[in-house]
Amino acid sequence: MKYLRPLILHTLSLLILSLLPLGARLQAQENIEIKIATKDLKMNVNETKTISAFVVDSDGNKVEGRKIMYYSSDGKAFEIDSLGVLKSHRPGIHNLIIISPDPDGKFLRKDVPIKIKFPPLAKVAIKDVPDKVYAGSTIPLDISIFDELEMEREDLSAVVSSSDRKIAVIDKFYNLTALKPGKVAITASIEGISGKVNVNISENPVRKINLTVDRDEARTGDVLRFKATAVDKNGKVVKDALIMYTFEGQAYDVSSSASGLIRQDGRFVADEAGLYTITASAGGYATRKAVEIEKRNVKRKIELVGKGIVGDKHTSDFWIWEGIDGKDYGVTGTWGADGTAYFWDVTNPANITKIDSVQVDARTVNDVKVSEDGKICVISREGASNRKNGIVILDVTNPRDVQIISTFTENLTGGVHNLFIYKDHVYALSAGQKYYVINIKDPGNPAIVGKFELDTPHHAIHDVWVDDGIAYSSNWSDGIQLVDVGNGIAGGSPENPVQFASYAYPSGANHATFPFKSKSADKFYVIGGDEIFPYGLNVNGPNVAGGFLHFIDFTDLKNPDEIARFEVPGAGSHNYWVDGETLYVAFYNGGVRVVDISGELMGDLYKQGREIAFILPSDPDGYIPNSPFTWGAQLHKGHIFYSDWNSGLWSAKLEPETPSDTKLESR
Repeated sequence: MKYLRPLILHTLSLLILSLLPLGARLQAQENIEIKIATKDLKMNVNETKTISAFVVDSDGNKVEGRKIMYYSSDGKAFEIDSLGVLKSHRPGIHNLIIISPDPDGKFLRKDVPIKIKFPPLAKVAIKDVPDKVYAGSTIPLDISIFDELEMEREDLSAVVSSSDRKIAVIDKFYNLTALKPGKVAITASIEGISGKVNVNISENPVRKINLTVDRDEARTGDVLRFKATAVDKNGKVVKDALIMYTFEGQAYDVSSSASGLIRQDGRFVADEAGLYTITASAGGYATRKAVEIEKRNVKRKIELVGKGIVGDKHTSDFWIWEGIDGKDYGVTGTWGADGTAYFWDVTNPANITKIDSVQVDARTVNDVKVSEDGKICVISREGASNRKNGIVILDVTNPRDVQIISTFTENLTGGVHNLFIYKDHVYALSAGQKYYVINIKDPGNPAIVGKFELDTPHHAIHDVWVDDGIAYSSNWSDGIQLVDVGNGIAGGSPENPVQFASYAYPSGANHATFPFKSKSADKFYVIGGDEIFPYGLNVNGPNVAGGFLHFIDFTDLKNPDEIARFEVPGAGSHNYWVDGETLYVAFYNGGVRVVDISGELMGDLYKQGREIAFILPSDPDGYIPNSPFTWGAQLHKGHIFYSDWNSGLWSAKLEPETPSDTKLESR
């Protein structure tokens, strides 16, 4: 299934829902339809065209008084404003969505294909071919096709040929196999455009390969480092020999395949317990080494401790903190309702008690955060009746009598979906495009001091998290952005945010970001989370989400490397929390998952058995009864707190960790 783009689901769908009563559905109204007046819907890249549409009755007459709303299915492909002015960016056939609502809570929809023409091809490049290739070796060729606008055409394939097939041959996957010494020309061609490189193939000096590994036994999920060295007949190291790593294995569980992952730098990780053989080869020579992999064995019991049920509306984000009186408190927001935030006493996690509430002019209080000293709470507003959204700053020195200090709306009237408090500053999203930095040292007189925004087409942002003077923002298809707001790594400050690193992954669904500094692996990871609703979002019933967590190794800031994932089958990620080397993550309909992220990370963490425990919140008195849809998780003083969109605030307890059994339990 091709997932709908998350930005559309999170902005378009929720925007439409905000205009209609809860429970309204897309409906075709009898005898009327949307008609497109614009005849030619073919465009070139970087062209602007005005789209005109209106509603007509069964006789073709225009229906007056109908509002027309335009949306892009892919903001990176084309943008369109409220007047129908469309600007194209990327070639292909893309979907224009046209909506016309009416006062009765029904609305028309028409999907229109927009064809953006591909520019003529201009260049074929064969990149990164080694200066010397030894006979008997196979190397992958990196072939790129570019058009006249210097955009890479990943949808096309070139025809690649060798000038002498007795010297070198190339398969359909662009792998070159060197057969014997000599010179050969490699040509890649498409539509009359060609690229060419000359390859020198030399006699292969390799006569032996030595292979070592840092340990012979490990658990599933442990990264082993193999090191292969090629030597010639005199025992001298052949430094430029191309060594390829492969593996095969036999799982102890006969119903499982011995799956895993090996990288061409020699790193290997296994998913299943069993015996694995790693092979290193170069130019017709190979050597093998076997390793034994045990079951990871990190499972622990988790028990429900307490719950604070919210049964009359959806619950959104939450925050747990220690108050100035030494007791523990929580705050939860609400979604698509009446602008209420609830305050809870969670000192006894088994007796979560509602102690106060604050209602503001909003439909949704999506995000709630509390300052480091436990004195100030800031809540976000969306769907205000006067369209002045912004943030509300609260005094929570006495959580049983919360007081509004101030409301701040400057540059935030389009709605604040998420925010973060860090060292007397609030980082508040504005209309899903950027975030403003607001000084709240005097909470009664907040003031904007800085701003961060990308300049890419149709850029968008969903969340921001600040740690150690670095703001980590989630920018959907633009990916993860690392911004110096006081760390000093790039000379940034709250007044002058400076972006210094980024990473975008193919799904374009980057919805949440959390930094993780692994002490055991001496690595700096950034965890990027998806948000995808493959079947849409039903506000009045159960839902199924998609997407997963991407682990990006940012140890080398200039070369981030997506190295691992955590994906729960049949569920999708939302917000999460790292404490030590344990991850607590809400997986919507999959509940809360507790994950071991110790040691170096690589591959599929779920398959490797790194999940410690999970728990599903389900209550018959929930807003949607017995329908888990977990929003976020946070560890506080040994208890796991989590909010659920359909039922409120919960707490759980993980049993203590016990020493690992070193025997091969999986046999």
